[in-house]
Amino acid sequence: MIWRDLQVVAPEIAQLGKERLDQAGVALLGTLRKDGAPRISPVEPYFTQGHLLFGAMSWSLKVRDLQRDPRCVLHSAVSHPDSGEGELKLYGNAEAAPDRFRDACLDAWWVGRASETASVFSLGIEEATFISWELEAGEMLVRRWSPKFGFRQTKRSYP
Repeated sequence: MIWRDLQVVAPEIAQLGKERLDQAGVALLGTLRKDGAPRISPVEPYFTQGHLLFGAMSWSLKVRDLQRDPRCVLHSAVSHPDSGEGELKLYGNAEAAPDRFRDACLDAWWVGRASETASVFSLGIEEATFISWELEAGEMLVRRWSPKFGFRQTKRSYP
């Protein structure tokens, strides 16, 4: 499932998630190292033609991780524990983005760089979560989508 599909099955998550990623301009990408240990790295997300893309220098360890095992998680960056910023979490698989998507991101950092030096991936989404915080009320609203359960929404108190 690509970003466009998430907009259909969970439009609220997709809208809030895009706003959050656009606002932050950076996200955290979790990958699996060769030994199975987790690795986390910053990436810049871009949207084009219904896809969510991110790139990395081709020599980077995160690219090696994704070439070996495409499973990953993308999490929107949060600037402070009590910022109240929403959190987007996307679980899925990264696959090499075709040149037509790569080239459509005119403001992406990889524009003008050879594909051998900048690897660009499209995120295939298997699950999505968006958490909104009501700091004064001490509540969090969790919106989730998965193929097994569809869209669900729960409100919880915290901490």
